[in-house]
Amino acid sequence: MELAPAYAGHRLTPTAQHTLEVFLDYTCRFSAKLWRTLESQILPQLKQDSKVSVIFRHQVQPWHPNSTLLHEASLAVEKLNPGAFALFTSVLFERQTEFFDEATVNMTRTEIYKKLTDVALSINAVDDGTAMLQLLDIQSSDQPINKGNAVTGDLKYHVRLARAQGIHVSPTVVFDGVRDDSVSSSWSLDQWNTWLSAKL
Repeated sequence: MELAPAYAGHRLTPTAQHTLEVFLDYTCRFSAKLWRTLESQILPQLKQDSKVSVIFRHQVQPWHPNSTLLHEASLAVEKLNPGAFALFTSVLFERQTEFFDEATVNMTRTEIYKKLTDVALSINAVDDGTAMLQLLDIQSSDQPINKGNAVTGDLKYHVRLARAQGIHVSPTVVFDGVRDDSVSSSWSLDQWNTWLSAKL
């Protein structure tokens, strides 16, 4: 599936004749495992061999309630600095346990947004924490209408995209538009290369 221009930061390798989409949840341990292999071993290889373009896709799983907040934060970072999306993604996976239920049970939504903004600032993913918080903030109102924040529309787009493809869990991999549930987060580089060779 094509990538909407507004989300160009989600393309992790240059455009190519084949497309590998990885549907990941920032608060899923198995997504983090797959991302680490992808980032450290697969992406460097694919950047040299331009046959496969890799796209990050959001897979927000509601049983991880903070997942929404982390995915919103990544979308906010992309709006402010598209080139920092992949870096911020890596840091979110590295620090994901800080946002697990047990670690945030006594934090408000706003406090979590502030912590995510601090993470973005700490790696220079954004220059202006105020601008990021403005994208994430929920404004209180005497007449609530449940409209979300400035990236709610973006998140809806990504959730609908995943649902339209029948994606239910993370991690899930789609190659040239076809979901392949054989891919495992535990795969080694050799297993990835064998799989990719068969696809190509």
